Amino acid sequence: MQINFIPFSKEYASLFYELNIVWLKKYFLVEPYDLHVLNNPKAAILENGGDVFFVEFQGDVIGTFALMPIDNNSFELMKMTVIESFRSKGVGDQILKFAIKFCKKRNVSTLVLYSNTVLKSAMRLYQRNGFTEVALSESSPYDRADIKMTLQL
Repeated sequence: MQINFIPFSKEYASLFYELNIVWLKKYFLVEPYDLHVLNNPKAAILENGGDVFFVEFQGDVIGTFALMPIDNNSFELMKMTVIESFRSKGVGDQILKFAIKFCKKRNVSTLVLYSNTVLKSAMRLYQRNGFTEVALSESSPYDRADIKMTLQL
């Protein structure tokens, strides 16, 4: 499946919110931090040196994700979602490969993500792409997170 990665633009801004809210409401509660980031991607992510991407397939946006700087050497992979009809078709693998390559070009040494182990297919995806579990600190921005994973680049 040939997908394209489109950097954030005002044209797609509402899709960042819409795609993530569907996923969050299906699996978890929407947390205040989610609302802040999803309603204000420019201020919450872009103006802090991060990036938001949309995943396009045959002219339609089928997913989105963001990369947020934690410090000079680490980024958080966040708000990654793919619409349900495109899940289990390799889109997640392509997103991770793109994110890893993108971070390497920016000389990022560590990619971090927070998730929940109830998401079995996501856990397999992350492990297959080299992420390993590390201690989950109390400073996690997400109440729903029960796992923190990192990938050394």
